[in-house]
Amino acid sequence: MAKDDPQATQPGKVLFLLLLANLLNFFDRSLPAVVAEPIRLEFGLSDLQLGLLSTVFVVVYAVAGLPLGRLADTRSRRTVLVWGLVVWSLFTGFGGLAWSFISLLIIRIGVGIGEACYAPIANSLIADMYPSARRARAVGIYMLGLPLGLMLAFFGVGPIVEAFDSWRAPFLLAALPGLALAWFIARIPEPQRGAADGVVASTEPVVHPFRTLLRIPTLWWVIASGLTINFAAYPTSGFLVPLLQRHFQLSLSVAASMTGIIVGLTGLVGLTVGGVLADRMHSRGGSGRLLFGAAMLAFSAASVFGALWFGAQTLAVFTTLFALGWLAYYTYFTSVYPAIHDVVEPRLRATAMALYFAAMYLLGGATGPVVVGALSDHLALSAMQAAGAPEMTEAFKSVGLYQAMYLVPLMLLLTALFIYGASRSYVRDRQS
Repeated sequence: MAKDDPQATQPGKVLFLLLLANLLNFFDRSLPAVVAEPIRLEFGLSDLQLGLLSTVFVVVYAVAGLPLGRLADTRSRRTVLVWGLVVWSLFTGFGGLAWSFISLLIIRIGVGIGEACYAPIANSLIADMYPSARRARAVGIYMLGLPLGLMLAFFGVGPIVEAFDSWRAPFLLAALPGLALAWFIARIPEPQRGAADGVVASTEPVVHPFRTLLRIPTLWWVIASGLTINFAAYPTSGFLVPLLQRHFQLSLSVAASMTGIIVGLTGLVGLTVGGVLADRMHSRGGSGRLLFGAAMLAFSAASVFGALWFGAQTLAVFTTLFALGWLAYYTYFTSVYPAIHDVVEPRLRATAMALYFAAMYLLGGATGPVVVGALSDHLALSAMQAAGAPEMTEAFKSVGLYQAMYLVPLMLLLTALFIYGASRSYVRDRQS
């Protein structure tokens, strides 16, 4: 292991490695979504069961994140991160060996445990390397791993599946880069807690860390926004490929590529430009960064609703409007994540992020795919009964899933309202 560097003399290098790890983080967790249809057909699954693959992962991810977040605030963040990366990479590879739905479900639990440490630690490191005025841009660069990971999954997995004639091949191949990256991260310098804020963080343990955090009103609003944003995001990434395959009759590779454009390529613009604009709004004082995020999420809700409403018959209209909405969605991270760092003291930042992610994933990421999946099954059955058909067909499944996806813009609109609520208490909480 590298020695700790109190001044984090290489923040750019550390940020780049965190970006790469974040890329693998989202690539590995996206694999079941990309190959959802082959998995469904091989194991004979319903949409509810497909949703459970995501739900079980995020429940474990959220619960495991709480003790790992506390560990990161009291021990070496670098060491915890390295072991987490090794665990999630190995279990991702094991996914290619699954012999049943239950075995795949259990293997994804291992991926969730490994990945649970990552976001709290990465955000804590960034907050200690970059001052508040530059945090949105740094967070934006780090979060580029999200769209890049999704793009790699949605553009790259289809050709791999076709080349090997198996949905299992991408899981086996994905383990290797994670193990290699762990070796490099083991050698990064670790910044002193509070260094970027010009303070020396106390080494005394916080007696009631969670109670202390929950006294911050802004954090309550942010947690609520995390619930709704993930309720929108996880069904989108989990069901968009099947939706395009069923509704527009696209092949797996084409549907995955279109999804890569909608939820991946847009992030490159949303996070880079959004980070610059969010910091610019923050420099004007007050809660400008959060107000910017609230406005962009309201636009996102309107655009995604328009995609579903006006794009039902035209793939180009559907893709364009959904992509515009998802571009705006990405500004959430550059607006909200820096606000958490601003209102939480340095020695509780990993814990704060873990608490936020626990609520975000347990109440949003875990419920979103299951609710949308169950609603899809219900609406498909209703469509079959309305048509007087004797059995379920892929056409009815297409109708059910398309209608269920209207929950996504509703949750994006609620996210905008919650971010606005956070903006009203942000200034007071930052000064206290």
